Amino acid sequence: MNFELPDTTRMIRDTVREFTQRELYPLESLIVRREADRGMRDDPLLPPELEHELQEKARRIGLWGIDVPEEFGGQAFGMLAKCVVTEQLKHSIVPFVPPPDSPNLYLLKEQCKGAQIDRYLMPYVRGEKKSCIALSEEGAGSDAAGIRTRAERRNGKWVINGAKMWISNARRSHFMIVVAVTDPTKGSRGGMTAFLVDRDTPGVSIPTSYPMIGEYHPYQVFFDNVELDDAQVLGEVGNAFVPITNRLGVRRLDIASRCLGLAERCIQMMIEQANTRKTFGSFLADRQAIQWMIADSWQELEMVRLLVYQLAWKIDNGATDFRREGSMVKVQATELIQRVADRAIQLFGGMGLSKELPLEYIARSARVLRIVEGPSEVHRWVIARDILRNGLPA
Repeated sequence: MNFELPDTTRMIRDTVREFTQRELYPLESLIVRREADRGMRDDPLLPPELEHELQEKARRIGLWGIDVPEEFGGQAFGMLAKCVVTEQLKHSIVPFVPPPDSPNLYLLKEQCKGAQIDRYLMPYVRGEKKSCIALSEEGAGSDAAGIRTRAERRNGKWVINGAKMWISNARRSHFMIVVAVTDPTKGSRGGMTAFLVDRDTPGVSIPTSYPMIGEYHPYQVFFDNVELDDAQVLGEVGNAFVPITNRLGVRRLDIASRCLGLAERCIQMMIEQANTRKTFGSFLADRQAIQWMIADSWQELEMVRLLVYQLAWKIDNGATDFRREGSMVKVQATELIQRVADRAIQLFGGMGLSKELPLEYIARSARVLRIVEGPSEVHRWVIARDILRNGLPA
């Protein structure tokens, strides 16, 4: 049992850490100001021209296609390396991760076939196209099996009708992965199908957005008699539920990696403040209350990091069902960052509440993470259900 990161992964980690400090830290005040100024609008927090510039800089130093298979032009370093990259980038609040986004990549590379590879997968891998997944609906958020959007066969076409809610990046995506019911009698057991839908397809509209905390600004998407060819079925008809569930597991791993990076940034700031700030004649570092804040935060971070890296390692070694582990890392990491950010603000006092530091932004954004991709309560239920049915894992 070897807990050392591979040499290549450590090299990537150090490269990304330097990139984050050099390129992302200086942009943080801009992100805080744009988030405060945009109000109800859906302006991206990272201006497109800056995003493009960062992408080019990341490409030049090799931060591109980290977990993309070699046959698709990637570096094939795997999920563990991608988690380490995400963790290091999320030492900063700047919403930047080099494409492609791992969860949709995981689904597309497993399910795309024929012309779909050139039309969707390869442009996505190269960063030329963006995607989103349209799954959640009113009354079908955490319970993906409860979706009502229908896809029916008419005159040799698939026709989609329905509405999706809370769809991130819908207006900025070139195509959507849309999950619809194709056989209501089977539901999630053979009755759900995924489709590749170009955003500009007739009948697709995105009229409503939902201003939210931090960088999140999802949308409502309507499908009104949207006609699709068989070539736009992703995977097999009726068998979308398991691939989509595993895709969600990869997203939960991605969120957990983000939480690790943000938590370590908070702890680094706490250490620096404790060693330089004096109150009543003594450094904060000399006070037991502060010592315990830092000690607890670091212990919790290290334990969650082991869970995250273990799941990434399992995926790299061929795991095909990681629903329980995905729920575990989601719960532990999102609750970790909430505790650590709160302690950091408490240690900094009034300055921690101000927009002079990224701590208040981290704390607000972290609150979203305990709900998106399934609230903590649902994930605890998933874990308990698995253990009660199947017993403790060997």
